[in-house]
Amino acid sequence: MSDAMKTARNLVADSRRVLAVTGAGLSTASGIPDFRGPQGRWTQDPEAEKISTLSYYLHDEGVRRKAWQARLTSPARTAHPNPGHRALVDVERSGRLAGIVTQNTDGLHLAAGSDPAIVFEVHGNARRWRCEDCGAEGPMDEMLARVEAGDPDPRCPVCGGITRATVILFEEQLPADLLDAAITLAEHADLVLAIGTSLTVHPVAGLVPYAVGHGARLVILNAEETPYDHLATAIIRGPIAETLPEITSGLTPLEPDLPHPDPAED
Repeated sequence: MSDAMKTARNLVADSRRVLAVTGAGLSTASGIPDFRGPQGRWTQDPEAEKISTLSYYLHDEGVRRKAWQARLTSPARTAHPNPGHRALVDVERSGRLAGIVTQNTDGLHLAAGSDPAIVFEVHGNARRWRCEDCGAEGPMDEMLARVEAGDPDPRCPVCGGITRATVILFEEQLPADLLDAAITLAEHADLVLAIGTSLTVHPVAGLVPYAVGHGARLVILNAEETPYDHLATAIIRGPIAETLPEITSGLTPLEPDLPHPDPAED
């Protein structure tokens, strides 16, 4: 085991409030390509970015049809959690995981068994649909079944409005309540695990230096350099599905915090 791995393993074992910040590099081990990498969807097909832009999506039926076909054939539709996702479940079960702030929309943290109460999907979840007009929602498979049956632009079954995935598109704001929760996690974390993220997409990337400024240690697991490597106590470049389980395995459950004795009782 490398020195960086040993350091990271010790930091996880010694921590009590871990904040995991996850990005596309965690999902690639589940067969989901990223968007901006050399083989990314937007890199290979710049037009594909239109289906992730609100104004194009709402006002161009052709863009919506292309979006529904992309959802139908997306690897994320059949992807399963990988050992990296399950490693974070192990950290949670040990009592150390305060929260997961993820930029991924594949829903794999929840599918792996992470508690929904501590998973903050700041960019939304592609496994559900929502009506842009009346706000009705449902499982994405409902709409994809209609697309497979020949409906190229399925409308809301409640009001007939435009339907979409419950993901944040370009030109939209991230949910303020989720960002506030993420900031609170960063303020109180004693360790940040930055996993598979380039740490260049804000505001989520800004959580890392913010947490470090509040006293957290930082471990980065990412294939490429990030802007915050200089803040890290340990940097690990290996495959996340292999390295993350290695640094989180064998964790013993934390003992609960005991109340301090009342001096008046002595």
